[in-house]
Amino acid sequence: MAPQTNRFVTVKHDPASKVSAKKRVQDFHEIIKPLDSKKAAGQSSRCAQCGVPFCQSACPLHNNIPDWLAMMAEGKEKEAWELSAQTSTMPEICGRICPQDRLCEGLCVLEQSQWGHVTIGSIEKYLSDKAFDEGWITPITPLIELSTSVGIIGSGPAALAAADRLRSNGHQVHIYERSDRAGGLLIYGIPGFKLEKSVVQKRIDRLIQSGVQFHLNHEIGQTESFDDLKGRHDALLIATGVYKSRSLGVPQPVFAEGKGTIAALDYLTHANRVDLGDYLDMGMTKSLNAKGQRVIVIGGGDTAMDCVRTAVRQGAVSVTCLYRRDRANMPGSAREVSHAEEEGVIFEWLSAPKALLGDEHKITSVRVQSMRLVKNDLTNRSGIEAIEGHERDLSADMVIEALGFEPEDLPSLFGVPNLVLSRHGTIKVNPKTFETSIKGVYAAGDIVRGASLVVWAVREGQDCAAQIHQALSQGQLSPKPIETSHEARLS
Repeated sequence: MAPQTNRFVTVKHDPASKVSAKKRVQDFHEIIKPLDSKKAAGQSSRCAQCGVPFCQSACPLHNNIPDWLAMMAEGKEKEAWELSAQTSTMPEICGRICPQDRLCEGLCVLEQSQWGHVTIGSIEKYLSDKAFDEGWITPITPLIELSTSVGIIGSGPAALAAADRLRSNGHQVHIYERSDRAGGLLIYGIPGFKLEKSVVQKRIDRLIQSGVQFHLNHEIGQTESFDDLKGRHDALLIATGVYKSRSLGVPQPVFAEGKGTIAALDYLTHANRVDLGDYLDMGMTKSLNAKGQRVIVIGGGDTAMDCVRTAVRQGAVSVTCLYRRDRANMPGSAREVSHAEEEGVIFEWLSAPKALLGDEHKITSVRVQSMRLVKNDLTNRSGIEAIEGHERDLSADMVIEALGFEPEDLPSLFGVPNLVLSRHGTIKVNPKTFETSIKGVYAAGDIVRGASLVVWAVREGQDCAAQIHQALSQGQLSPKPIETSHEARLS
């Protein structure tokens, strides 16, 4: 049979289409339309099957991309999905929210040679969605049920990935989440127009059907002590992520009540709760709703893009993003910036907030300092400096801080002063085993790396699970009896 790949000369680069900007800003549904089987196979056939697959090396999970593209091109869809699932516990999520433009697709040889990249992300999404629809994804049934028990603190991507791998190896897995829903930032931090909540829920439901127990509204240090939790499990994994928002730190008015700016995560959590159908206090709803407001978002990462695009959908009068560097030096996905521009967001490049202006009741404007790029000999990234005398005021009713996230003080929150941290406040682990300073306690994801991509959290969750499994299998950790009466509390 003739090979079905290397057809990039005859098959045109044709990415998945988007819902028009005018239509998509009216709701929070995903904006990328799904591929059909014919187009998915056709775009897969463009793969050049490189001897050195840069797409695979650029992927944090090292997915076998050329191999499953070849299978997809030959119509072997189930086999293609099975191969993709070998290296990723969440291909349906990564296919949607990974910044492929600076990972696999950005390093595609066809992209570099100006033939147009293979649309890897949308094909991965197509395969994973079909796997759920066709019933190829079934509950985990371990070959052997083990008596060993692992507790996981947090339920974001690192936690869910680790739970999948640990349960597959037969361990009894309990996830402890302080919020009322599982999923972490996948549920409350990422808007539906990038990742609809039903997609995340399918993965959570599969873990529940596989025997993983979720304990919601369960805060370590409050609901129970860290030592009690550790005593109930053979191993613990801390996968809390990072949730502490960085503050702006510029002069602002003294308000009679409340705060002038809004933290990005508070804003996005509120918007996602509304999208999920929660009924919130009307006062909170009003203060976190951009309808009729002139909105300024400060920051240049993907969280900032989530905020500006959410504000547009809420009916803001205007939405402006302030970023202190230029477009080329923006840390967020270039694709997300383009989506935002299509939806009417204005970008003020080389612009840094100098002060917030207003009266005792609210912010009325942001004083903006013009910046310029300067050479930085220490890194490849350009430095910045203020242009003296170049300031302007931008009118604003709502200012959202999207400056990134830092770790919470977990030793204090958990009551474990012997949990050693790095100088950045993240948990310090053995780089090979993911074990912390406390025997039998592991950590993975953003709480170790710092704020990063979901795909890296998935990678670390999977790798950490492998290390925990090895330690338990080799008897390196003392077994503890399982409390079978400790049931999941799901709401």
